[in-house]
Amino acid sequence: MRVALGLEYDGSGFRGWQIQSGARSVQACVESSLSRVADHGVRAVCAGRTDTGVHALSQVVHFDTVAMRDERDWVFGGNTYLPSDVSILWARRVPDDFHARYSATARVYRYVILNRPARPGLFASRVTWEYRPLCETLMREAACYLLGEHDFSAFRAQGCQAGHAVRTIHRLEVDREEDRVSIEIEANAFLYHMVRNIAGVLMAIGRGIAAPVWARQVLEARRRAQAGVTAPPSGLYLTAVRYPPARGIPGPGATATEPQQRAGDEDAPENAQDDAVRALAARAVLDMDRYLRSAQP
Repeated sequence: MRVALGLEYDGSGFRGWQIQSGARSVQACVESSLSRVADHGVRAVCAGRTDTGVHALSQVVHFDTVAMRDERDWVFGGNTYLPSDVSILWARRVPDDFHARYSATARVYRYVILNRPARPGLFASRVTWEYRPLCETLMREAACYLLGEHDFSAFRAQGCQAGHAVRTIHRLEVDREEDRVSIEIEANAFLYHMVRNIAGVLMAIGRGIAAPVWARQVLEARRRAQAGVTAPPSGLYLTAVRYPPARGIPGPGATATEPQQRAGDEDAPENAQDDAVRALAARAVLDMDRYLRSAQP
């Protein structure tokens, strides 16, 4: 049978999704965990192969298994064997013709920029820091030139294995919340480094290096050298993968039901001060998490 999973992970400690010799990958961790739950080797296929340092809030994978397990077993059993920077959020049994990558109709990425003079002390590996002021109005104007179906050759990195560079951007939004600027982009598919290259162009325009029309000029030139610097991976998140509703794949934010409480879990912390410290740390993490998820439809 075929099973689909939803994953989230902090990509800062990985060399991307795909298995690579001598490097830590998300795929290797997930396959090792699922294989232990299934009691046989498992190969996981993902919707979007994230690169080194790129994060995911809603990655979707599928795998085939002969093991008869409850959906909760894949979630909570799988998480038992996963490192702390990867988590299985949900599991669903799906038809054999479902494919995490090829059944998807669109993907959504979000690029998060901390725009302030002082460097980040928290979340340094989860945002891109830009100390120079960014004008989000100019960035929004530039983004309009990239909407629709185009040849995005200027925004694909060397080594891209896609057969062609034509992609359709359905949505490209730039928003600011205090000192955090986000670029959210939804497209039918993406080229290698496409989002980071678009972010690099928009950030350059936001700094006033070029006028918004430069985005159109780069697009029409179809030459990577015209597009400038690739933005760092630390601020990039895969936030959603779209499927036809009939597939029944959960959307962003979906999680499995809570596991049953284990003996001893109900015990209160021995030290109230320790509890307060945990609460403060959790509040900081949740604040960032809410911001990252806030623009998801």
